[in-house]
Amino acid sequence: MIPFSVLDLAPIAEGSTAADAFRNSVAYAKASERLGYERFWLAEHHNMTGIASAATAVVIGHVAGATETIRVGSGGVMLPNHAPLIIAEQFGTLATLYPGRIDLGLGRAPGTDMMTSRALRRGLGGADSFPQDVVELMEYFEPAAPGQGVRAVPGAGLDVPVWLLGSSLYSAQLAAMLGLPFAFASHFAPADLVDAFAVYRERFKPSERLAAPYAMAAVNVLAADSDAEAARLFTSQQQAFINLRRGAPGLLPKPIEDIDAYCSPAEKAGLRQMLSRSFVGSPDTVQRGLADFIAELRPDELMVTGHVFEPAARLRSLELTADVRDRLGQAARAVA
Repeated sequence: MIPFSVLDLAPIAEGSTAADAFRNSVAYAKASERLGYERFWLAEHHNMTGIASAATAVVIGHVAGATETIRVGSGGVMLPNHAPLIIAEQFGTLATLYPGRIDLGLGRAPGTDMMTSRALRRGLGGADSFPQDVVELMEYFEPAAPGQGVRAVPGAGLDVPVWLLGSSLYSAQLAAMLGLPFAFASHFAPADLVDAFAVYRERFKPSERLAAPYAMAAVNVLAADSDAEAARLFTSQQQAFINLRRGAPGLLPKPIEDIDAYCSPAEKAGLRQMLSRSFVGSPDTVQRGLADFIAELRPDELMVTGHVFEPAARLRSLELTADVRDRLGQAARAVA
């Protein structure tokens, strides 16, 4: 069976603090490790009161220090916000502290609004130099050459896997051209998923980093003991997406009984589109949905994510999803 991994945004729920979010992320990562998930990634977002992972490299170090074997990384670092050398030094430091366990996923979106982008000292044309910045960043991980004027210390000569992340064909094409693994953000922008996977696989050029294409899809998964309970818990994420679209992002809301009463028909249609690659329900319901998804897309790896208000319910979903993963693996082996 393909590996399952976890994407966490360190959500800050109503009535809680960033400190609570970090404690919950550590508990979530430890559970992910115990349950056999492949990797645990955190994402860079800024000026969002409901997400605590803005200083992504710092949180990665905190999580890696609290776990032992699971890979920990970024899903992703928004490279236009940073100088490539800074990221090489940060992830070189992480890879030195936690050898063989650090991933560097890179995105080209700002991870925030335009005003905050300016506050980050991000030039308006920052995304235009993304391909050159990715290449420069990877060069800092090469062994330092004699007389090299600028090097990443630590960083030079370290094996730090670099991924490209995206929600469009752009990053799929760039990942294929550079011979890098590719992760698609179908958990919030699924429209181009099928085409992006096809383009990536068709145009992939082997590199020293990767001999064959490796495509991962991020999807929303929320498993509970019943379809009704899962649907109720999922309303927290639905409200969060609606609030973001309304220009009023905030803390992760408590679940509600009727999402239709919270949003307009147009907003509900937008939710259906944005969250169409979501698998919500009992273990049997989630298993059927993921089986169809895997058969359709043939991902090399699946990354599960989702906002759940109650930490215990989020851990329960993680456990049930691991059971689904194992059942899917058993079914695949039976057919082989």
